[in-house]
Amino acid sequence: MDTSFITDTFDAWTDTALGWISDNGEWLFDAFRTVLEGTYDGVLWLLQLAPFYLIAIIAALLARRLINPLSGVVAGVALIFCAVMGLWTETMSTLALVTTATILALAVGIPVGIVAGFVKSFNRFLEPVLDLIQTLPPYIYLLPAIALLGYGPATALVATVIVAMPPAIRLTSLGIRMTPHEFIELGQASGLTPWQMFIKIRLPFAIPSIMAGINQSLMMAFGMVVIAGIVGSGGLGETIYTAVRTLDIATSINAAIAIVILTMMLDRLTQSAAHRAEGRVR
Repeated sequence: MDTSFITDTFDAWTDTALGWISDNGEWLFDAFRTVLEGTYDGVLWLLQLAPFYLIAIIAALLARRLINPLSGVVAGVALIFCAVMGLWTETMSTLALVTTATILALAVGIPVGIVAGFVKSFNRFLEPVLDLIQTLPPYIYLLPAIALLGYGPATALVATVIVAMPPAIRLTSLGIRMTPHEFIELGQASGLTPWQMFIKIRLPFAIPSIMAGINQSLMMAFGMVVIAGIVGSGGLGETIYTAVRTLDIATSINAAIAIVILTMMLDRLTQSAAHRAEGRVR
């Protein structure tokens, strides 16, 4: 059976709908792009405000505090190495993109996860949606974003936020639902209001799971860095994409090393913070 008519019709409807949304909502998408790029530029400005050695010292002290002294030394030296390779500006641009996208993803994902943790029907509705988001190839989200927002950091942020949200939603919902039943009964017997029950009992038990969600959201955001370079996101992703196109192998390797340094450092820091949060709960 020839199904080309169905496919062609669906494609035509999709193109028409996207064109209509783009034409009639241009003012809204322009404002949305301005807000996203303004937020990204603000974070990048803060990161570039201090010299590279000061950022490296702060990272070293933070790693020493959260992990151990050796990790502090390694983190500081690794960041200095990014500057030595001549990729400090690109490294900070990537960090700004990942930080901004993760904050936006958590600002949406954690509240949605809390609601899903309390409302089982909402959680059942979310599960297949999150499965779909995590199953589709990440670059798929760049296509409609390019059509509506054009090339640049705003498009990269939207795609990265979409990819980074599911872990935060899932693990926040899981944390809320994992509160031991005996503690809930104790709170009810003590006459706690629903808000007090949430703040004093459910949230503290959910913190370790929420912290794990933050860690996973960060990792998913880093996974979009190179892909987002296709749309002119700037930073290490665009450096790698440009280097691959021009067959500049040395530059692509240097940029890949810088991404690995950032990823491993933030992964270890957030994991350590999650373990500390879990230890306080216990």
